[in-house]
Amino acid sequence: MSNEYAKNERDNIEKYQSQGYTSNFSVVDGKLVDVAEKTKYTPQQVFVVEEHRYEGMSNPSDMSILYVIKTEDNNKGTALIGYGPTGNLNAAEFFKNIPKENYNS
Repeated sequence: MSNEYAKNERDNIEKYQSQGYTSNFSVVDGKLVDVAEKTKYTPQQVFVVEEHRYEGMSNPSDMSILYVIKTEDNNKGTALIGYGPTGNLNAAEFFKNIPKENYNS
């Protein structure tokens, strides 16, 4: 996982979109969901290609992780998840449940 203090999330999202990672994902009811297509994925169906961690410039407790994702059916996109004291616990639990061998594929 890389720490990206100089870049913001938008820069990396745009970079990955230009490489074909065009879907936007969020975690809903314990599944990763393609926001546009409404396709749902379990942790076993998700592969994390890259992770980028960010801290807020004015508030270090404002933290997020950008996950670059490829799914079992070759859907590629990103998920921006808050973490830390104000993070999304459901999303954190989902990413924790992705098998270790599915990271950095």
